[in-house]
Amino acid sequence: MPIVRTDVPMTSALCNETILRIVGTYPFCRSELLTTTAFDRPIRTLVIGQGPRKVIYSAAHHANEWITTPVLLKFVEEFAEAIQSGGEIFGVDAGELARTVTIYTVPMVDPDGVDLVTGVIRPGQAQYEMAAGIAENFPNIPFPDGWKANLLGVDLNLNYPAGWLQARQIKYAQGYDRPAPRDFVGRSPLNQLETRALAGYTEAVDPELVLAYHSQGKEIYWQFGGYDIPGARALGEDFARTSGYTLSDVPEESAYAGYKDWFIQNFRRPGYTIEVGEGTNPLPLSQFDEIYRDNLGILVTAATDLPR
Repeated sequence: MPIVRTDVPMTSALCNETILRIVGTYPFCRSELLTTTAFDRPIRTLVIGQGPRKVIYSAAHHANEWITTPVLLKFVEEFAEAIQSGGEIFGVDAGELARTVTIYTVPMVDPDGVDLVTGVIRPGQAQYEMAAGIAENFPNIPFPDGWKANLLGVDLNLNYPAGWLQARQIKYAQGYDRPAPRDFVGRSPLNQLETRALAGYTEAVDPELVLAYHSQGKEIYWQFGGYDIPGARALGEDFARTSGYTLSDVPEESAYAGYKDWFIQNFRRPGYTIEVGEGTNPLPLSQFDEIYRDNLGILVTAATDLPR
């Protein structure tokens, strides 16, 4: 019986419980509490492998993109099961892969926002009413389904110090100059607990590569700021081939202050935003199996750094 639930929305409590069950079932997996949010929800890591190559995979920077969380959880569970059984994952010997790579995952960066979108936070509760008050100023954004931010109204993937001033200029011009359901960059870079913790974790791990999972569009973004990262395009083309997704340039209005932007700028190593699925966020769970099939090759290839 699989541990990871893919038939119900992935809430923060379910994510936390799932991580702990995976670690309890597979002793070679491990987890640590990365931080707790302003509303005391945990953000946990889930780590597998013990090899010298280090990579970080993150998901659910945006609240209504929570379908990305079970993608990472299911991948770790399947990888762990394959290690235990002496099997393969995406045609790669799992035990050998685990000896060559350590995969650090942060499956849910925005648990507060996720709980709003998935209905854990209910009308009448203080957190819901606070978010509803923010949303009233942006009546064109559906509430709560259109909510991308954390519960303080900061878009976490616009809160990194990589062209943050440009992002602020663009988003302020669009009317997002205060806490909002989406697109508010915050008062300063890394002024949110979630982004500060992930940036610090990334600096501590010092990975060779990062993947940041978002939805939707079936696109892969790989550039930032004109930096020429050796091998980044070729590896992105491998991701595109294995997934059927399109390797794309980032639209100007979204080209700054994201996690992968900050990673490329600070580490001068490959960083990718993967936009899974198609449609309007939050994507339905009926898309999950296809999303997972499309992305398994990316998750394995990023770990090996070898074209497949």
